[in-house]
Amino acid sequence: MSNIIKIGTRESELALWQANSVKRQLEELGYETELVPIKSTGDLVLDKPLYELGITGIFTRNLDIALLNNDIDIAVHSLKDVPTVLPKGIVQASVLKRGNHNDMLVYKNNEEFTSQKDAIIATGSLRRKAQWLHRYPTHTVVGLRGNVNTRLRKVEESEDWNGAIFAAAGLNRIKLTPETSTNLNWMIPAPAQGAIMIAALETNAYAREAAGKLNNEDTEICTTIERDFLHALEGGCTAPIGGYAYIKREGEEEGKEEKAEVHFKGALFSRDGKQKIEVSKVSKLNEAHNIARYCAGTIIQKGGKKIMLDDLGQDPKKVAIFSTKKLSESQTKLFHEDIAIEDSDFITTRHNRIPRKVIRKEIENVVITSKNSVESLLTNFSADELQFKNIYCVGRRTKALIEKRIGKVIYAAKNAKKLAEYLIANFKGTSLTFFCGDLRRDELPDMMKAHGVEVHEIEAYQATYSPETITDKVEGVLFYSPSTVVSYLQENEANRVAFCIGETTANEAKKHFKEVKVAKVPTVESVIELVNMHYV
Repeated sequence: MSNIIKIGTRESELALWQANSVKRQLEELGYETELVPIKSTGDLVLDKPLYELGITGIFTRNLDIALLNNDIDIAVHSLKDVPTVLPKGIVQASVLKRGNHNDMLVYKNNEEFTSQKDAIIATGSLRRKAQWLHRYPTHTVVGLRGNVNTRLRKVEESEDWNGAIFAAAGLNRIKLTPETSTNLNWMIPAPAQGAIMIAALETNAYAREAAGKLNNEDTEICTTIERDFLHALEGGCTAPIGGYAYIKREGEEEGKEEKAEVHFKGALFSRDGKQKIEVSKVSKLNEAHNIARYCAGTIIQKGGKKIMLDDLGQDPKKVAIFSTKKLSESQTKLFHEDIAIEDSDFITTRHNRIPRKVIRKEIENVVITSKNSVESLLTNFSADELQFKNIYCVGRRTKALIEKRIGKVIYAAKNAKKLAEYLIANFKGTSLTFFCGDLRRDELPDMMKAHGVEVHEIEAYQATYSPETITDKVEGVLFYSPSTVVSYLQENEANRVAFCIGETTANEAKKHFKEVKVAKVPTVESVIELVNMHYV
């Protein structure tokens, strides 16, 4: 096993700064390192789905997958972005010394607007919005999304905003703190704000030991309290919650026995900022493990549960998205908290009855381009009856299903055209059996026939357009096949952002939509990630 520690990071300027900081510190300790920017998600080479592994955070998900796939040894995160429960097999290996924990106001001209009745502040954070409105109830708070650089540019370009709120640590680290800025010392920060965390596989002892040498014990203690407080209150709900702990030490300089105390302040707000429940506690350092539970319990006793339940009756989400395919519960949980998702199957399928004579004779070369064809085959026949010699398919998940239920796949391509190109270059036979649907595209059979390969098409299933009219509030639509695009257009206008699972689907969408986004990996989760990156 190589002793080079592969450091995984997102590709934003701030994420790269944090990863390079870890890289530098590890190399100063004598370790060899390599930076690995993670661009996109891939399917897990595991038997369990994402939700069973506990992979939920939209800002940490790609790196979690890279860790579990052994593509990287450690992942560097802003700790405030990390879910309070880590995925199975992943542990917190280290927390670096904390930077500035405060929120920061970046204002356009001066701070005098805070005393005015009318003002406009931008932030994408529920916590910051609630606290600002609690202090300045007549002001207006508008949404602001994107990385640090994008958000600063939007503030500069806006003619209406008076200012926007950022994490001070992020601005400081990449040296983008404007002169027209000030710390908001009165605002209770997000739990673990300003701290950098290193995650590693529990089984990777070498990486854990190396990362552990960078751990700052005081920061670890304080951020653990804050995150435990958040976890105790969240209960699966998203709420405006702030929490900050620090350690105060006395007596060490005078040669006396050191007195160490943990000071904690936490608060829960209603989303409109009208209600606030605050709690504070001081505890001896060796008794600090009780702080989070005590403070969370106090907030619940003072009416915190009612505030959170009342807020569930509101719809704070600012972006409405529609999926042209029904999503699982675990998939809907992958969307950012500010995104409201609706879904419906715009294509419904019915398995055809496939005559037994089709498979009684040995089929040597088989092409399957969708899971629907696999499911139809398995509906008609037992796995033992499907003794295909060479199987070629489209899609990782189609491949996974085939290899789980039928047999080994010789080659899997990302789309039908790519598969045809591979077969033209490598296929030695003279005929193929193509199990497909009635709405199949022409590229693969046409390309194979043009190169002298006979294609026997077996219609394994029928697909029916089943569109519905979606409301004007929907800003973006998720598409998973060219057929879903066609179905959508039967009832709706092409006046939204089209988020597509792959290039073939995107090519169909580009005929009609002005703005088309394509997932880097052809999976539902990757399309969801694309939506989060676009709006958050």
